[in-house]
Amino acid sequence: MAKGIKNKTAIIGMGCTKFGEFWDKSADDLIVEACQEALRDAGIKVKDIDAAWWGAAVEDVSFGRSGVPLARALKLKNIPVTRVENYCATGTEAIRGACYAVASGACDVALAVGCEKLKDTGFGGLPDVGPGEEFKFYYPNFTAPGMFAQVANAYFRRYGLSREEGKRMLARVSWKSHQNGVMNPRAHLRVAPDLESMIAAPIIADPLSLFDCCGVSDGAAAAIVVRAEMAKDFRADPIYIKALQMSLTPGTGLMHQSWDCTHIHSTRIAGAKAYEEAGISVPREEISLMEVHDCFSINELITYECLGISPVGEARHDVEAGFFDLDGKIPCQSDGGLKCFGHPIGASGIRMAYEIYKQLQGKAEPEKRQIKKDLRLGLTHNLGGFPGSTVCSVALFGNEL
Repeated sequence: MAKGIKNKTAIIGMGCTKFGEFWDKSADDLIVEACQEALRDAGIKVKDIDAAWWGAAVEDVSFGRSGVPLARALKLKNIPVTRVENYCATGTEAIRGACYAVASGACDVALAVGCEKLKDTGFGGLPDVGPGEEFKFYYPNFTAPGMFAQVANAYFRRYGLSREEGKRMLARVSWKSHQNGVMNPRAHLRVAPDLESMIAAPIIADPLSLFDCCGVSDGAAAAIVVRAEMAKDFRADPIYIKALQMSLTPGTGLMHQSWDCTHIHSTRIAGAKAYEEAGISVPREEISLMEVHDCFSINELITYECLGISPVGEARHDVEAGFFDLDGKIPCQSDGGLKCFGHPIGASGIRMAYEIYKQLQGKAEPEKRQIKKDLRLGLTHNLGGFPGSTVCSVALFGNEL
C-alpha cells in the first residue's frame, strides 16, 4: 500500500534569482545564477548531481521540449535531465520529479530547476497557450483576469458582500503582500501603496483592479534534493518534505453548472491529501506559514478556505484581522508572493519553496523579513490553468525529521 513521501527526502540547497525584467540576461544566465546559489548552499558541485528536472512552461522561451537547455547551461555531462510542464504548477512538478526519484532510490542527489524569460515575448500577461477542449465555448474571448473576475463576483454574491465590501477585502489581501514585498530585495514589484489607492486603482476585469493581478517576470529558482537520512551529512539544517500532492480537474467546471465558481476543487483535493500524507488534522493550528498562488487576490482569498485555514465564506474576517500578515497567526506571502515577487511561470513553485526553506531555517534576508516566532511547518500551493479547469500542487515542508 502506498504510504507517500513523508520524511523520505530533504532539501539541502536552494537558490533563487531576483525576479524582474532582465533584457541584459539570457535564460542560461538566470539558470546558472540560481543553480550556483543552490550548489553553494548545499556545499556540492555540479559533478555531484545524479539527475535533474527542468521546469519551463512556455514553449517559445524554453528552447524546445527537452532537458537540453538545462544540460547546456550547467554543462551537465550525460546525466538524465527531464523537462516538465504543468501550467503554472510547473515549478512544483519539477520538485516532485526530483523527490520521487530520490525516494525511489533511483538516484542520491537530484536537482530541480525552473526558469522563464517571459518579458522577452512581449506579452503583458500570460502568453497564449492555445485552447483545450474545455475552453471551446470561451476562446478566443476569455482572459485570465476575466475568468478570475467571475470567481470574485460569484463569491461576492454567494456570501452577501457588496461590490465595495468585496473590493476592500481583496485590496487588503494584496496590501499585505505589498507590505512584505517592499522589504524583499529579490522581488520584482517593490512598492507599498496605501489601501485606499489600491481600492481606487484602474479596473482590469471588474471587480479586479490593477493591484488584484500579479504580473509576469523573468527569473529562475533551484532546489537540491537528497534522501532524508543523508541530509545532515551535507548541512545541519536541512528541510524535510512532509507531503507532495497534486490534483487535476477534468475541466467539467467550465462546461456545466455543477461548479458554483466560488472555490477551486483541485485545491481542496490536493490540500486534503497533503494533510493526510503529512499527518495534519487541524491545519489552522499546525501550519506555521504559507506561500499560495496569488495570481489574483480572489484566488488567494478562496485558497484560505479551500485549504481549510479559514471557514468557508468567512476568510474576510481573518484577512481584516491580520491573521495572514507577517506578524499574524499564519503569515502568507512573506516574500511578497506572485503579486510582488513576480511570476516566471516555470520558476514560481520553486520560488515558493525557497521562501519556506529560508524561513524555516531562520535565514530569510534581510533579517527584518524573518518571521519572529517558532516555525515548524510550511505550505506551498501552486495552481495552474483557469477556474473550473485547474492543476494544483500542495507541498508541505518541515524543519524536523
